[in-house]
Amino acid sequence: MPDHARPGVLASDTSAAAEEVQVGRWRMLTGGEKLQILAALSDAVEQMALAGIAARFPQASPRERFLRLAILKLGADLAVRAYPDAAPYTDPS
Repeated sequence: MPDHARPGVLASDTSAAAEEVQVGRWRMLTGGEKLQILAALSDAVEQMALAGIAARFPQASPRERFLRLAILKLGADLAVRAYPDAAPYTDPS
């Protein structure tokens, strides 16, 4: 069976042997190590989102960038409930 047809394949461009090694390494990590990795990945995603906001809205103040990030993360309705000053930025432009 081709690798892309294997059930539970994590990445279609990775061999089954390599995937087994990767999963084995993940299993050896402590809970704290896994949490560190997830926190770092979460931070990286947030930084990329902020970079995208800065690229689309180069004149935005730090507060506007924060509010636009809140809209991305929470959705417009909840972001405006939490941060009423986010309302002007909910336009999809």
